[in-house]
Amino acid sequence: MLIVMRPDATPQDIERVNEEIRRRGWAPHAIPGGTRTAIGITGNKGAVEPEPFRVLPGVADAITISQPFKLVSREVKPEDSTMQVGNLTVGGKTIHVIAGPCSVETREQIVGTAQAVKKAGATMLRGGAFKPRTSPYEFQGLKNDGLSLLAEARKETGLLVTTEVKDTATLAQVAETADILQIGARNMQNFSLLEAVGDTRKPVLLKRGMSATIKEMLMAAEYIVAKGNTRVILCERGIRTFETMTRNTLDLNAVPMLKSLSHLPVFVDPSHGIGVRKAVPAMMRAAIAVGADGIIVEVHPDPPRALSDGHQSLDFTEFEKAMDEVRAIAGALGRDVAKLG
Repeated sequence: MLIVMRPDATPQDIERVNEEIRRRGWAPHAIPGGTRTAIGITGNKGAVEPEPFRVLPGVADAITISQPFKLVSREVKPEDSTMQVGNLTVGGKTIHVIAGPCSVETREQIVGTAQAVKKAGATMLRGGAFKPRTSPYEFQGLKNDGLSLLAEARKETGLLVTTEVKDTATLAQVAETADILQIGARNMQNFSLLEAVGDTRKPVLLKRGMSATIKEMLMAAEYIVAKGNTRVILCERGIRTFETMTRNTLDLNAVPMLKSLSHLPVFVDPSHGIGVRKAVPAMMRAAIAVGADGIIVEVHPDPPRALSDGHQSLDFTEFEKAMDEVRAIAGALGRDVAKLG
């Protein structure tokens, strides 16, 4: 159920609706809009009778929501959501690019990469400090030392930091440094972690699980938003199919589908999506062409020597060229790519 308030509704009117929702044992969720506030209801086990809410002062309407992902649905919020991440606005007409290595390795590597990707037009830096890997014998990241190096790179360049949080045990440490908390594909349905990042109120980049449906991805986002954290970015990063010539199959169908079903911003990860270095720039262009609000790309100063994901990482020259192409596609669609001053 969605309670839509009138534009002239007072704070007291809104609180009266919230009290009525709580009285029934449910949870209210305020959803601010351009001209008026809506209030979503969660916790109900069945259909909600709209009439008791329609008669309350300040209420314009009470609308039944058909989707199981209530708070992230366009039925709840028809217009696109935008969110503040530091001094940047994510969502809307402007496209953002997050770039950097899969893993933080050394000071020279991460600071040098940050400087290069900023020059090419990225507004945010990616880099893993705590790295969940398929094999326990692969490089697991520098952990706290990696977080310190990311903070140093941010200080040097002004780029905001996106880094993965792999479990609830290290969430507090990661949240101290990260501007955006990344939930990786393997953790998309780690519900304890989703609820915990919801409690932080920090921006979250939620990657689609490698075998997850679009609906499952939206339900994962619902876990975060239901805890009160509305600053969620959905990220298509490729799914596992029968194809073996690429690492994954980048499901660009998901972008327009997610944009039609949800008001949340949608990013694309072409690096993991295809996993083939020479094909990543084409997937960057394609992501913008289908309407993505941003992309997250792996960039390394010397990909063959990278400790993780070198086979899908661009070097500085390749990334700079790819960014020129991304700007051309964005311009053709009447959009622009953000760049730090």
